[in-house]
Amino acid sequence: MLRMGMTYEQALDFIHSTYKFGTKLGLQNIRKLLEFMGNPQKGLKVIHIAGTNGKGSTCAFINQMLIEAGFRVGLYTSPFLESFNERIKLNNQPIDNQELTIITEFVKEKIEEMLKQGFSHPTEFEVVTAIGFEFFKRKNVDFVVLEVGLGGRFDATNVVENPELCIITSIGFDHMDILGSTIEKIAFEKAGIIKQNSKVILGVQRYKEVKEVISKVCKQQSAQLIEVEEDYHILKNALDGMVFDCVTPRGIYKNLEIKLLGIHQIENALNCIYAYECLREKYDIKTEALVRGLLNARWNGRFEVLISTPLVVLDGAHNVDGMRMLIENCKTYLSSRRIVAVVGILKDKEYEKMISLLKNLTGKIIFTLVPYQKRAFSEEEALDVSDRFGLEFIADFKDAIKYALGLCGEDGAVIICGSLYLVGAARSFLKNMLSVL
Repeated sequence: MLRMGMTYEQALDFIHSTYKFGTKLGLQNIRKLLEFMGNPQKGLKVIHIAGTNGKGSTCAFINQMLIEAGFRVGLYTSPFLESFNERIKLNNQPIDNQELTIITEFVKEKIEEMLKQGFSHPTEFEVVTAIGFEFFKRKNVDFVVLEVGLGGRFDATNVVENPELCIITSIGFDHMDILGSTIEKIAFEKAGIIKQNSKVILGVQRYKEVKEVISKVCKQQSAQLIEVEEDYHILKNALDGMVFDCVTPRGIYKNLEIKLLGIHQIENALNCIYAYECLREKYDIKTEALVRGLLNARWNGRFEVLISTPLVVLDGAHNVDGMRMLIENCKTYLSSRRIVAVVGILKDKEYEKMISLLKNLTGKIIFTLVPYQKRAFSEEEALDVSDRFGLEFIADFKDAIKYALGLCGEDGAVIICGSLYLVGAARSFLKNMLSVL
């Protein structure tokens, strides 16, 4: 009897159904699944990126630089903004529906073999990570730019044994219930991606304890530590982009331009510059590829100006440090505008601190529910938060956005923030409503 293959919808249903297996940090399950699959991760040239803030933007810069240098580049990130397929890309093109379906069916068959032999069912993130590795292997990519999902030490991506580079971006407080309540514990978990004799780039840090922890782990692993230095000068900082000079121990760079906004994005660009200096020792990557990579990199939902009139900015700030960066950006770019904020935060975040920070920026905050998320507030809980902080509450994010647009006027600005899940849903809604993209 001929077996009918999966449809794309069935593939997504299967992937998302594995959510019920929870978040289990550890490498035993993912290693076993990949073993059943023939270990597709082996032989891939991986640039492994961990951190609290700036991971995605750093991935975007390095990914684009390698594309500009003529390589086939796989990019693995999370979460997605608008479409699941965005998480797995080849040269900026999301995996297509057919390939995702075929590989998901292959992975599902291997999981069934695992279960028959008494092994545990992989989690959703482990399943998606396995799909990503298999896709990159089948596409014979030159590099994989691989973003850690959560932490580092026990993250499913940490099955990579010999990364080309390990990069650790800015570390702050997030996921404390899983990673630990001190900055030292969080840094130790992130440092778990550091492998024996690897090369480690440590991005600009806010906490000195981070450097101490990373340095100690590098010594234990005989890894080479390269610390990014904050030696840059901003020449232009406007809503249409930033231009800066910078100096590293190995080079001087003039008039570099990026379209991602905010001082922290220059620091993320520095991660890419230091990566370039390491990679060019082995691979043919010209300075022109670096320059074009920085200029052409895009990372939606991070202080992204989606609409210019009225001004609508999307920012996925979902922790305290991210909220501080958002507020600094608003002061830099929107100081003359009346800001109306639409905010949705998951209830396992430090929402009280985040709201308190935002209230210092604008008196008009509309609190809303993060859609489609099991970790979201209930309507009753969100109403209680709104009452405590004196916020206006509109349950449906679409209604909240429409209301905010009506309030801000042509000279104002609407900021949509608090969660990447809210930002992704808002982006799709606004594109559909206003046909802006």
